[in-house]
Amino acid sequence: MIPRNKRQDEPDQTDLRILSALQEDGRLTTNALAEKVGLSPSPCWTRVKRLEENGTIEKYVAVLDQKVLGFTNVVFVEITLDKHDDKILDHFGEALTRIPEVVEAYLVTGEYDYFVKVVVSGTDHYERFLRETLYRIPGIRQTRTTFGLRTLKRAISIDPLKMPKP
Repeated sequence: MIPRNKRQDEPDQTDLRILSALQEDGRLTTNALAEKVGLSPSPCWTRVKRLEENGTIEKYVAVLDQKVLGFTNVVFVEITLDKHDDKILDHFGEALTRIPEVVEAYLVTGEYDYFVKVVVSGTDHYERFLRETLYRIPGIRQTRTTFGLRTLKRAISIDPLKMPKP
């Protein structure tokens, strides 16, 4: 019986162990995952499928080393728009999603409207990105740029076993 305050889709401790293991290594086979979390393969596979179907697991990805690919600089751009109506915000957000150098973009509260993480090969590439791509999107009033010096932590997702309970 499920406790009244627990939703059907809410992950239990076994699900959290599965999610933690997959977050660390998304290429684990069902057998290796089952062994790691203390289940037999069939129930483990059933749980993973349920976690995929209910959206807890969004997708599986390969994390690329951007420096090996020649993109050695991470740049954070704070963007302020001229206007803030829904149509302008939606248009600007959609435009950001189409730019390959933009790897993360957030609509935020505070002194600026968007916080954007950009990956470039150097300052020349960043200048071209600004002039030829970003500044061609209508509605930008101001930008402020910060170059990242060194990555101290990089995670694609949280480890649910290490997070405090909400």
